[in-house]
Amino acid sequence: MLAVPEMGLQGLYIGSSPERSPIPSPPGSPRTQESCGIAPLTPSQSPKPEARAPQQASFSVVVAIDFGTTSSGYAFSFASDPEAIHMMRKWEGGDPGVAHQKTPTCLLLTPEGAFHSFGYTARDYYHDLDPEEARDWLYFEKFKMKIHSATDLTLKTQLEAVNGKKMPALQVFAHALRFFKEHALQELREQCPSLPEKDTVRWVLTVPAIWKQPAKQFMREAAYLAGLVSRDTAEQLLIALEPEAASVYCRKLRLHQLLDLSCRAPGSGRLGERRSIDSSFRQAREQLRRSRHSRTFMVESGVGELWAELQAGDRYVVADCGGGTVDLTVHQLEQPHGTLKELYKASGGPYGAVGVDLAFEQLLGRIFGVDFIATFKRQRPAAWVDLTIAFEARKRTAGPHRAGALNISLPFSFIDFYRKQRGHNVETALRRSSVNFVKWSSQGMLRMTCEAMNELFQPTVRGIIQHIEALLARPEVQGVKLLFLVGGFAESAVLQHAVQAALGPRGLRVVVPHDVGLTILKGAVLFGQAPGVVRVRRSPLTYGVGVLNRFVDGRHPPDKLLVRDGRRWCTDVFERFVAAEQSVALGEEVRRSYCPARPGQRRVLINLYCCAAEDARFITDPGVRKCGALNLELEPADGGPDAAGAPPGRREIRAAMQFGDTEIKVTAVDVSTNRSVRASIDFLSN
Repeated sequence: MLAVPEMGLQGLYIGSSPERSPIPSPPGSPRTQESCGIAPLTPSQSPKPEARAPQQASFSVVVAIDFGTTSSGYAFSFASDPEAIHMMRKWEGGDPGVAHQKTPTCLLLTPEGAFHSFGYTARDYYHDLDPEEARDWLYFEKFKMKIHSATDLTLKTQLEAVNGKKMPALQVFAHALRFFKEHALQELREQCPSLPEKDTVRWVLTVPAIWKQPAKQFMREAAYLAGLVSRDTAEQLLIALEPEAASVYCRKLRLHQLLDLSCRAPGSGRLGERRSIDSSFRQAREQLRRSRHSRTFMVESGVGELWAELQAGDRYVVADCGGGTVDLTVHQLEQPHGTLKELYKASGGPYGAVGVDLAFEQLLGRIFGVDFIATFKRQRPAAWVDLTIAFEARKRTAGPHRAGALNISLPFSFIDFYRKQRGHNVETALRRSSVNFVKWSSQGMLRMTCEAMNELFQPTVRGIIQHIEALLARPEVQGVKLLFLVGGFAESAVLQHAVQAALGPRGLRVVVPHDVGLTILKGAVLFGQAPGVVRVRRSPLTYGVGVLNRFVDGRHPPDKLLVRDGRRWCTDVFERFVAAEQSVALGEEVRRSYCPARPGQRRVLINLYCCAAEDARFITDPGVRKCGALNLELEPADGGPDAAGAPPGRREIRAAMQFGDTEIKVTAVDVSTNRSVRASIDFLSN
């Protein structure tokens, strides 16, 4: 049948061609036995979705930026040697005993809002400011999660600095990305002076897989503002999903680069103390070496030894446990080329390491008063940052088998401010508190038992395990052999022990890469070199448009009836482009044709709708919401008939949408001239 987008009755040309042949409805759309007989803006699905190989931009080097909640960094590799990954230089400053291949996601702006510094430099400078002066500076930390949690994210969304002042979020992110861009390009110029500067870099930005389309578009807009690429060279920027990047990297690893938590030595609590997975697979590896097929697969696909052990069709889970979120993805290994197929849509939630920080803040509120902590954060923001840094250092040492208490330094300004506000000292507050597992040490520090520290982890750790268990219960995920634990939070011995204790008895092997905190960054570089490695993804939502279909008595609700020019229409019909959890191949296209209403029309704007359900019938159904708009910008028509003999001014614009990439993409062409039409999907203007 012929379906008409709803905006057709509000200004788009409606023709009258009763002899027009029917156009089939897409699967899942309401059907009738005859054509409606109208021809405006007519969506028509291809008989079968067509797959087209993605066009690859030319580049000499891939630079990936892992923009994390708590820490960030970049790495790069040259197209001439794609697997030789160069990590960024060591950062100045930092914490004792911590490898500085990343820097804290901290941004410092002057009181006037100009960029001052990022990372350790920003944190240390802010620390050294006079308390009164610091109140005027704009210091941002852990701000990435604000983009995920914002339900009405737009280009005008504001972020709040620790002193309470606000700044457009887009500018904050652009400042940070510009910092990495300048650092990376400077390092590239020093390493390769002959490298041309124009269009030579393919940039990759990492985002959580559970981020929705508005958040992904927001990162792209920030990259435009930062000057990484322009809108005219948008293809030089890729958005990489963090657990996917980790999966791409893990498939390259050798056995000695992985740790199997089931092989942990009794009583050990730290990552470096566990035996390598290599020992438990020595016999299997020897068998693989004798297998000609396995050797051939390893060479042809470039996968590591562990992956050669897996057979075609084997499944595994990647749990990316970062600072802000836990991000789960399920992949199936495909032979002979080692490509990856997503088996279930990305899932997860806000169960990152910052949850432990929040639990510590709540503990301080129980001891010193929630109102005091809020006042201290507002009036002594730099000192609050010092306190969180002190806690972070002790948090990293927590382990399930650790013996002895932990001391956490309180800044002098905290002690002094509390005495002035409350009239007694912090030691008195601890004695009066109902919290009996935190004491005041003779060294002037908070002294916390190991059990108390581990308890701060439990709400976040339980959330992670519950999400993994819920995922493993899905029928699409049956037969999983491995769980890769990656991300910065995966370095925690508390988390590792809890995940192994919960999932190990189920026969699931929990595996951790040696460089677990850099897995996503390195994988993003490899993804940038070969973005086609993830061949099939699952759509997280159902997407479509609202259309008018011919009204059918008994099938359509009476309240949807619209009579116009003697014709009976059913309004608000949800015409589906792709269904939630539907497998979509990379490059696969969903095509629709649209006709402008007026001969001189320069723009066509079509609302997009989405929902979690697969079977929504109308755009007014519960859970269906407007999520964006398809925008087609038209060049002036020539005015003559097109190649098919259509009357002047009657143009067909054919749009092709791709749902199998990390972002939803659209291209369009003017059928009469075969010229490209500027097409975009805007998810940020609702």
